[in-house]
Amino acid sequence: MNLSLNKNLGNKYSNQSQKIRVITENWVLNQIYCPSCGGIITNYVNNKPVADFYCKKCVEDFELKSKKGKIGKTVPAGAYSKMIERINSSTKPNFFFMGYLGTLCVNNFFVIPKHFFISEIIEKRKPLSNNARRAGWVGSNIIFSKIPKAGQIFYIENGKEISKEEVLEKWQKTVFLKKIKRVDAKGWILDIMNCIDALNKNEFTLVDIYKFESELKNIHPENKHIKDKIRQQLQFLRDKNYIDFVGSGKYKLK
Repeated sequence: MNLSLNKNLGNKYSNQSQKIRVITENWVLNQIYCPSCGGIITNYVNNKPVADFYCKKCVEDFELKSKKGKIGKTVPAGAYSKMIERINSSTKPNFFFMGYLGTLCVNNFFVIPKHFFISEIIEKRKPLSNNARRAGWVGSNIIFSKIPKAGQIFYIENGKEISKEEVLEKWQKTVFLKKIKRVDAKGWILDIMNCIDALNKNEFTLVDIYKFESELKNIHPENKHIKDKIRQQLQFLRDKNYIDFVGSGKYKLK
């Protein structure tokens, strides 16, 4: 995979953001494959409002967000109301994220499948001041810390290319989330996946997850049986082959 961006493509544009958009989108078209099926990524000629690219083979949509430098804990995501509307829509796309260096070389590139997007991962920013050109406008950020590691699928990580086989395998590992339509149900599953991530170990116990009881109660104050819910979600993740139950209250990530 060629990690260099073709800066010459932006020569005919005077606007810097437009230059970067053309350069980064061209790179995606030439270097990136569909993470769902491995097919060819194509761009929408008429600038479809809901996405930048699509896969002809499996009809997945993708939107690209790029940033110079390191991609931190959050990434700007446009108007808050529009973003909430989009992720609650049946037409929401999957999201590509690119971090590139000042030398116009891609350092990080990953995809977040659309089935990981719920309103809780969108942060509402403060309205712009009265002195701003768009006074009162309210933007948003995507908070990566609220997205499980399994939902951040890297093609390139710190300048190193990840094998196509691994990318496709990681995508398929969580497609079961597509079938979960209830927002509260999906929220619980993602919360437990984040708890597992926070342990930072391949094997863990039920007691380990119980340690997050207070945190989960703050997120779900309406639920009076947090431990029961934890066990239920672990069983669900086991049934979906996300984790293995190895006996005596012990689990293992697959």
